Amino acid sequence: MVEGAKDSQLCDQFFISCKAELKFLADSYGITPRQAALFCACMERAPRRIDFDDLASFLDLNTIRILSYGSDIDALVHRRLLRYRDANDEDSFDVPPIVVKSLKHNEVYQLPKRTGLDAGSMLEYMNMWFEDLDDDAVSARELLDEMTAMIEENPQVVLAQKIDALNLCDEDLLLLLFFCHKLVNDNDDDIRFGQLEDLFFDKADLNRAKGNLRRGDHRLMQNKLIEHLCVEGIADNTRYKLTEEAKRELLGEFNIGSTDEKLADVLLPEGLAAKELFFSENVGRQVEELTSLLGVEQYKEIHKRMEQRGFRHGFSCLFHGGPGTGKTETVYQLARRTGRQVMVVDVPQIKSKWVGESEKNIKALFDRYRALVKKFDVAPILLFNEADAIIGIRKQGAQNAVDKMENTIQNIILQEMETLDGILIATTNLTENLDSAFERRFLYKIRFEKPDAEVRSKIWQTMIPEMSDSIVATLAEEYDFSGGQIENIARKYTVSCILHGESADAGRALEELCANERIDSHRSERRIGFGK
Repeated sequence: MVEGAKDSQLCDQFFISCKAELKFLADSYGITPRQAALFCACMERAPRRIDFDDLASFLDLNTIRILSYGSDIDALVHRRLLRYRDANDEDSFDVPPIVVKSLKHNEVYQLPKRTGLDAGSMLEYMNMWFEDLDDDAVSARELLDEMTAMIEENPQVVLAQKIDALNLCDEDLLLLLFFCHKLVNDNDDDIRFGQLEDLFFDKADLNRAKGNLRRGDHRLMQNKLIEHLCVEGIADNTRYKLTEEAKRELLGEFNIGSTDEKLADVLLPEGLAAKELFFSENVGRQVEELTSLLGVEQYKEIHKRMEQRGFRHGFSCLFHGGPGTGKTETVYQLARRTGRQVMVVDVPQIKSKWVGESEKNIKALFDRYRALVKKFDVAPILLFNEADAIIGIRKQGAQNAVDKMENTIQNIILQEMETLDGILIATTNLTENLDSAFERRFLYKIRFEKPDAEVRSKIWQTMIPEMSDSIVATLAEEYDFSGGQIENIARKYTVSCILHGESADAGRALEELCANERIDSHRSERRIGFGK
């Protein structure tokens, strides 16, 4: 149909020649043959942004003619086979990723049902609409209408019953549903002002709500539904969360525990910026092998075979080496390239909660990770960054309470690693203190070393591409910096160029920055020969 539609002007002959195929597609999706033809044309342009000019060019139609198909595009958006890229501008659209995924697996994308939902599917339905709002594909008013209808049509769900009984105004209803959505769907119980802007119908409503939230007299706060987030015992009036009472009353079906202090953040792969990394040949080979292993299809196949043979099918990896050698960034790039979320554990936060609640919190952390693995088709990565404090040698014959607590934490982690069904990566600067029990449980161990002169040259050239080859060579030879240190210098050099203009003597400017990067004075005084 795509081949037939190209340059066809959607003439009668096209519809005759593709009659059977158009009918099949139209019947499958519940759309008209003409809408099926337009959908095919959009799929040919997917996944990038499409506008009426693109369609006109593909179909060889003039602008007036293609605009006459606007009602068909509206119908495809309503069927959710397309979505507008901006709720206030219906001139551009794209094919949602979920539709592309369905086609990839030779399946018909079914429009999610709004009635007969349970608690979980109601939150999934909310997630779909809030994502559309975030993408500017729908307006706050459209979202409100859909959420109101969803609540009215699902009185069997406790969440719908409770919210209906609150009798909230439109603005408060949307705000409260957003808090519920973020907590259940995104594990986010730390809401900032920037996340709320799209929920309001105009700027005046937003500013009024901000003022009420800051002062603590917003209606949802008066009704004990949301509250200021408490950070180290102090209320932060720019950050908000559902109250524990609201979680129990509204989200009791989800068995959500206390999240006063988050133990981990979840990063989405699409939010991780692409970054070129440079390694020695040995490390690069190991990283590429691990990237291949974590590819979605490859991982599923390996997971299946390991399980069939009775092996543990979780993958635990240790990235060790000096600071600034790229351990953490490698995890992020692995996640980005394999489409995996990263659950980043706040190790210092865990330590601060050891006394009294250690077992409960570390178990809750792994429970949360298991829930994420179960929820998503692609298993997330559980990242213990700077994990020295929790994978060190256990205290023999521990007597005091703190040592016993630390040993308990480590034993729990060891047990969880034994039954892990997912991907755990720990990074550490120190391996001398690594407990042997942990060492045995890490299937892959990659040592990240400081880059050699050849690799340093590539990093310098990438960070400051306008720098001459001679300066690059000199810096790479004279300064034994890690990649993180080179990035620091490059950032400071860029800031200096923005503030003061490019230096006439780039070599001398970089020499000073390199000297300043070293903390000890005898290195700081070293000259590398750029000056006259």
